[in-house]
Amino acid sequence: MSLFEDEFYSTRMSRREAWRLPRSGWLGRVPGWMLAAGGGAALIVLTLGLYVGAAHSDADSVAEGAAVPALAVPSHGLKGGTLSEKQMSDTVVGAAGKVWPTVVSIVGTTEAGADEPTMHARSMGLGSGVIFSKEGNKVRIVTNNHVVEGFTKLDAITVTGEKRPAVLLGRDQITDLAVLEIDGSGIKEIAEFGDSDALQPGETAIAVGNPLGLGFAPTVTKGIISWPKRTIPVTLGREGEFDWEMDLIQTDAAINQGNSGGALVNLDGKVVGINTLKVADMGVEGIGFAIPINQARGIIDALIKDHKVKRPYIGVVTQDLQSFQGTEELKLPKDVNEGVLILEVLGPAKAAGLASSDVIVELDGTPIDSTLSLRKYVYGSKRIGDKLKVTYYRGGKKQNVTVTLEELQEK
Repeated sequence: MSLFEDEFYSTRMSRREAWRLPRSGWLGRVPGWMLAAGGGAALIVLTLGLYVGAAHSDADSVAEGAAVPALAVPSHGLKGGTLSEKQMSDTVVGAAGKVWPTVVSIVGTTEAGADEPTMHARSMGLGSGVIFSKEGNKVRIVTNNHVVEGFTKLDAITVTGEKRPAVLLGRDQITDLAVLEIDGSGIKEIAEFGDSDALQPGETAIAVGNPLGLGFAPTVTKGIISWPKRTIPVTLGREGEFDWEMDLIQTDAAINQGNSGGALVNLDGKVVGINTLKVADMGVEGIGFAIPINQARGIIDALIKDHKVKRPYIGVVTQDLQSFQGTEELKLPKDVNEGVLILEVLGPAKAAGLASSDVIVELDGTPIDSTLSLRKYVYGSKRIGDKLKVTYYRGGKKQNVTVTLEELQEK
């Protein structure tokens, strides 16, 4: 079920090879600024890590039945789990020392049905997560949606090597965030969130996660904030059109497969971002991205409270007018060449009187030139139950209608 009852947020993989994001089904074209030096399209990958199974050959994999590497717990020269005065004088060591005990490995497994071949009976994925709060005898972990999506069983492996069953409290595909809960017995270290809005280009950034599986857990890498807010357009399952935009922190701190869901940290040892993806292509180095923690806070709270992110729902299946062949049939004025063509109406839109072949050009007086701009306006400016004034063309005539936004109910 998609947020707009359409195919834009489906998990079906497209055949396009521009951006390939394993497990999430995210796929999109590369914008001009992200072209590789040689002229080829850059490959952006979600940094999930190892995946065991037949369906995904684009992630690192090991043969079915192969042993998972044992968790290597680094001592870092620590005595009794504390940093020496000399180590504390190194701000990077001090910052990393505050965070790495809170970073866990997330192991997802899926048992296939009895009718599937034995060799495909079990799949496994590895990612990272950050312990950020404790409630009673439970601790909560923030990670990426693409780390947990599609798995029937989840476990968290702490820095001490303990494997604990994890309960999925909620996940959100659009923001690529998820929250898990595990038994908190013996866990004392909790990560502290910082202020991602205060980040400056050139500021030191530290990435902490578990790249390439349990054998390298945890790993600390250092770089800088390359840019504090980079807008990345993404396509979620449908070819040819961008469906959403993510505002992400760009960093050159090394982020590799398995780092997804790990922490991006400032020199105060505070988490300023959740690592999520990187550009991986020949000639491209040091372009990784993290979800800003200030942006993640509200999503995390919603996933804990409601187990999902509640968003307003219009009820339209749409296509960008610019990509529609046969606009002459719509009898639009000559100066109308941008907008959103309605292919199907449901729920609130249908109740308000909108119909297929209507062309939306404004929402509350704000020009709308694409499905992406429609979504961004609704999600960014409206709430469930709000009234939305829709300006549209039908048979060449400009009209207005008011839609009462509802919450999309998952089936």
